[in-house]
Amino acid sequence: MKRILLLALCLLCVAGTASAYQLYLTCPSDKASNEKPSEIQVGIPLKCSVDSNFPAGTTFNLAFYQSQYTATLISKQPVTIQENKNTQYKLFDTQGLPGGTYKVEVEFLGPDAPRTSSDSVTLQMVTLIDRSGEIEITSSMTQNLADALRIEGSIAKLGASGVQIEVRGPDGRIFGPQYIPTTNNIRDNSGTFTKKVVVTGAGPYEVDFSDSKGYIGKVTYTVIAPATETPTAVPTTTAPVVTTVKVPTTEPTPWPTATQSPLSPLTIICAAGLAGLLAVLVRRG
Repeated sequence: MKRILLLALCLLCVAGTASAYQLYLTCPSDKASNEKPSEIQVGIPLKCSVDSNFPAGTTFNLAFYQSQYTATLISKQPVTIQENKNTQYKLFDTQGLPGGTYKVEVEFLGPDAPRTSSDSVTLQMVTLIDRSGEIEITSSMTQNLADALRIEGSIAKLGASGVQIEVRGPDGRIFGPQYIPTTNNIRDNSGTFTKKVVVTGAGPYEVDFSDSKGYIGKVTYTVIAPATETPTAVPTTTAPVVTTVKVPTTEPTPWPTATQSPLSPLTIICAAGLAGLLAVLVRRG
C-alpha cells in the first residue's frame, strides 16, 4: 500500500513539473549572471533577452525599476510569445539615469499568473556605472557654424591612452567611432584632447566618448548659423498724377461808364435865350 502511495506522489510531481512553463530572462543578453548583478555604463541601452515555451499569444510585461530604498518604475515593455518561440529582445534606455542598482522583472497580466518551472528566471539585477563625471569639456557648448565643431577637453585618469569619439548631428553620424590622441596632464594624469570636426548645418551635435574600459558618456553641442540680414522691402509707390485745374478768375463787374444824354431842342433854346438876356443886362448896367 505504501508503495502505491509513493508511486502516486511521484507521478503527481512529474505531472506538475511537466505542466509548468519555462521562462528565461537575461539582462544584459550577452553577459548576465544570476550570481552577481551585471554592470553596464550609463548611456548604453540595456538589452534583455526572453526565451519561453509559453503558448503563442501569451503576453506579459518586462518592467525596468531603479532599486534603491524603494523600487521606482522607469519603464515597461510588453512581450508576446510567438508561434516559433524565437528569442525576443527588448531595449531599455539608460541615458541620463544615475548610477546604482536596477532590476528588470517579469510582470504577468491579470490575477492568474501562469505556472513557471523551478529553473525559470524572471528577475535580473543590473548595476549602472555612471562615468559621465570623468569628462571635462573646455570648448564652448554653443558654437557658430563657421567655426564648428571644436571638441576640446579632458578625461580623468586617462593619460595618453587615447579616447574614442563618435559624432552625430541632425542628419545622423558624421564622424567615428574613431580614437583620437590624448595628452597626459602630469598634474592629475588626465588625458587632454582636441578635435575639429567640420559640420555643414546648424543644430544639436552629440559626441559619445569611450575608452578601453567601455562607454564614458555623451556631450551635446549646439551649433548656430549666423543671423542673415533680411533686406527691407521698399514699397513700390505710384507717383500721383498731378492734374492742373485752372480755377476760373471772376472779373469784377466794371462800374457803368457815364454817357452824356443828348439835350432836347427846348433846353437849347432856353439856354440861348437866357444867355442873350444876360448880355443885354450887362450892357445897360
